[in-house]
Amino acid sequence: MKQRILNHLQQLLACDSQNPPRDLHARSPIFNYLRQVLEPGFDVQITDHDAGHVTFFASRGAPHVLFNCHLDTVPCGSGWSVDPLAMTIKNKRVYGRGSCDIKGAAAVLLALAETSEQDMALLFTTDEEGANGCCVERFLQTGIAGRFQQAVVCEPTRCRAVFSHRGYLSVRGHFSGVAGHSSAPQALSENANHRAARWLAAALDYCEREAEQGRRSCFNLGRIHGGENSNVITDACDLHWSARLEPGADNEQFMQHLIGLADSTRHAHWQVSFSGPPLPVAGQDDRRARAFAHACQLPTSPPVHFWTEAALFCAAGVPALVLGPGDITQAHCIDEWVSIDQLLECARLFAGVLRWKY
Repeated sequence: MKQRILNHLQQLLACDSQNPPRDLHARSPIFNYLRQVLEPGFDVQITDHDAGHVTFFASRGAPHVLFNCHLDTVPCGSGWSVDPLAMTIKNKRVYGRGSCDIKGAAAVLLALAETSEQDMALLFTTDEEGANGCCVERFLQTGIAGRFQQAVVCEPTRCRAVFSHRGYLSVRGHFSGVAGHSSAPQALSENANHRAARWLAAALDYCEREAEQGRRSCFNLGRIHGGENSNVITDACDLHWSARLEPGADNEQFMQHLIGLADSTRHAHWQVSFSGPPLPVAGQDDRRARAFAHACQLPTSPPVHFWTEAALFCAAGVPALVLGPGDITQAHCIDEWVSIDQLLECARLFAGVLRWKY
């Protein structure tokens, strides 16, 4: 099993799936490789949604569990001590971009598909990293997911089942002002930077009060830009902020409250870049996912802070948990790695999931 996993991982790492630029399509080498491994035993459906958004769904028999893996990675960046698009093994660690997040899990699933005759369903996608993901949502819109009793999203959790995590809300704002000479008295009220600053101060005050009540939003202003010179009243200010709300919270409700602060509705335009609900989503719980994990004897984990597409399955009414090899601290970094021990432990746990009967 070990060598099978490593062989698959070597092939997957060699397929450049960085996002951005997300230069992928239905005939990309990574999908040719998946078909080579899985056909003819699996029924394979590939859907190209354009602009690098590709869904690869493979099913054998009548499975009750759907495994979901994204195949895209963050950009490699510079400073690596090894080739990021090749497999390097050192000290029982496998290095390469995506080895932990989450091509390692994909390699495990391919090895199990080869060595098991169990019913099995695999959903591979290409747009989890970066912005404007649509693959999972469009797959859910087909209704196919309704046939499954459980979804397992294979993000790195140190091989422990995760039932809840924070959501992710990313919002861009544009504040308008009236340009003029800085000596004019209206600079205080009509400067776009001032309007943005008043809103930001109100947003920070609100989030701090919420945190004091035990409702931490993880609000973060990531970018702000406005103006050209100190002697000109700024007529435009752009900012980009995010929040990671706790399980059960509502992204839309939080956003509407924030954009209503400091009279920003009069002078600001807001655009949601991405809104991923927490897991479980508002109005749902994790009882079915926990029962599934108990039946499969999966070790469990406390909630995590990073977002996953398990929340999208949950929102669609499919019980979901997160389970995969590696640690999130090993993802997105220079010299990304996953341990061979974690890959083998993941294979053992996934094999148990495949034996589960609803």
